[in-house]
Amino acid sequence: MTSQVSSPAEQADEANNEAVVGGQRRPAGDKEIRRLDRVIIRFAGDSGDGMQLTGDRFTSETASFGNDLSTLPNFPAEIRAPAGTLPGVSSFQLHFADHDILTPGDAPNVLVAMNPAALKANLADVPRGGEIIVNTDEFAKRAMAKVGYDASPLEDGSLDAYHVHPVPLTTLTIEALKESGLSRKEAERSKNMFALGLLSWMYHRPTEGTETFLRTKFAKKPEIAEANITAFRAGWNFGETTEDFAVSYEVAPASHAFPTGTYRNISGNLALSYGLVAASKQADLPLYLGSYPITPASDILHELSKHKNFGVRTFQAEDEIAAIGAALGAAFGGALSVTTTSGPGVSLKSETIGLAVSLELPLLVVAIQRGGPSTGLPTKTEQADLLQAMYGRNGEAPVPIVAPRTPADCFEAAIDAARIALAYRTPVFLLSDGYLANGSEPWRIPDIDELPDLRVQFATGPNHELADGTEVFWPYKRDPQTLARPWAVPGTPGLEHRIGGIEKQDGTGNISYDPANHDFMVRVRQAKIDGIEVPDIEVDDPNGATTLVLGWGSTYGPITAAVRRLRKAGLPIAQAHLRNLNPFPRNLGEVLGRYEKVVVPEMNLGQLATLIRAKYLIDAQSYNQVNGMPFKAEQLATALKEAIND
Repeated sequence: MTSQVSSPAEQADEANNEAVVGGQRRPAGDKEIRRLDRVIIRFAGDSGDGMQLTGDRFTSETASFGNDLSTLPNFPAEIRAPAGTLPGVSSFQLHFADHDILTPGDAPNVLVAMNPAALKANLADVPRGGEIIVNTDEFAKRAMAKVGYDASPLEDGSLDAYHVHPVPLTTLTIEALKESGLSRKEAERSKNMFALGLLSWMYHRPTEGTETFLRTKFAKKPEIAEANITAFRAGWNFGETTEDFAVSYEVAPASHAFPTGTYRNISGNLALSYGLVAASKQADLPLYLGSYPITPASDILHELSKHKNFGVRTFQAEDEIAAIGAALGAAFGGALSVTTTSGPGVSLKSETIGLAVSLELPLLVVAIQRGGPSTGLPTKTEQADLLQAMYGRNGEAPVPIVAPRTPADCFEAAIDAARIALAYRTPVFLLSDGYLANGSEPWRIPDIDELPDLRVQFATGPNHELADGTEVFWPYKRDPQTLARPWAVPGTPGLEHRIGGIEKQDGTGNISYDPANHDFMVRVRQAKIDGIEVPDIEVDDPNGATTLVLGWGSTYGPITAAVRRLRKAGLPIAQAHLRNLNPFPRNLGEVLGRYEKVVVPEMNLGQLATLIRAKYLIDAQSYNQVNGMPFKAEQLATALKEAIND
């Protein structure tokens, strides 16, 4: 397999024959252009090859072009994983389309493999007939032996079922940059930009945004910026001039997939960060984040630290316990207070969460779930912390739980969690996961007047009259609607009151060891959570099905895609999805009772199903996966079909 390669000078001449439309290079030659309705691309290489940056740039240009999209970054936990090994492979998958889509896709149509490890680690996911772009420069004998190849897969016929494009990416990049003044090693680092340019040509992606990004990113090193831009352009021109790529593809914008509005591409962690800032502005309260870095939640700390202009204060503590302690102190002081973490950090924070339950102060505990137990799989996704959020504290310490369903939904979920915390004076779990945190999709930027009013009234004076007519402040006198206690800012004259974890007396807040009072306070705290107003669960059931698939959190996309496939095949199935997991929607029991079968897919061993069985006495069927990856739509469709026909 060979390809015709033009010299960089010839490629530059070809570039002069391109049309530029709206900042997008368009092929001007006579190559065939095919229209597609959707494409799934996966970039794969060593963790140091820049695959996440490459995928992110392709995604950004795809979003600006107007396609619907969904992404799945997948990378090792090590800062620099062993080069050329299977555990060291980093990949980025992007699914984009001219219509509404829900998942990053089950299998890539195109795999870009930067080395033998990337090829071997990802080949099983590529369907027969799929396209594979291989960096042939990396297929040296030693590199292949490191991952178990006895002979080159490029020559032994093992790839005959695929459409393989052998491209010497490293050589071409070095040749394109030979006048840059960079060393060979420095020039090699731009090979991911060559690959990005090639793929941008293949799928007619805009280019201006990437060039602007590179100049901004490397503003202090202009020679590196120009080298990357040169490699990017060389990749584009290579696609235009080589005979091996005879076809390019167009995927039209998803003009009918979205309501009218202004959109941007957004990841779950970024959407969640924006939601927290928006909630603080709608509450007219300063936002305080007490956090300790932990994958995959650290990006929220990084993002919120940029927004001091919105009154955001961020504190990177020395450990998880100090972080939540500071956050709870800020809540006592009158801030919209947040702490961010993942499962291991929740374990360390549990005692202080219990203190927040006892003190009845608003506190958002943002937990981005990952594979466990212990350190587990820090960069992989899982939904296995639901029961930890529900019960992972000593004593009866109920806490509301809110779970977003898509990356963009993290914005709304953050605002809803803040609403509950502020209105009911309680810590609230916001339970996202690594799939949502790192994945991205288009998000419609809301108008300010669409956001809820979250303003609260602080206590300003006495709220209780004693039998002798004396007016006093009772810190645990409750709102009859919400059962929330008053929120008194420290330093307000006359509102001094006790804090601490020892049980309080109803009303006065005095320390109490009275058994009857403890029983009463435990029941009141539970009643407060049970009484939280949450929307009824909505059921999508157009055909009167007898089987309901019930999900929560990030399973929404795969479940919905699977349901669409089954309905297209003529099989009736109903779907419902939970955002509020404590308390459950009030109509959930009635909804579950309508169906003969209830199937609950989860990325754990059946935690929601356990809760459903216990509370509603429904024989919910679990369908579980705990391999660190999200469900595939076809996998779920097969399982749900079996449940329907069983």
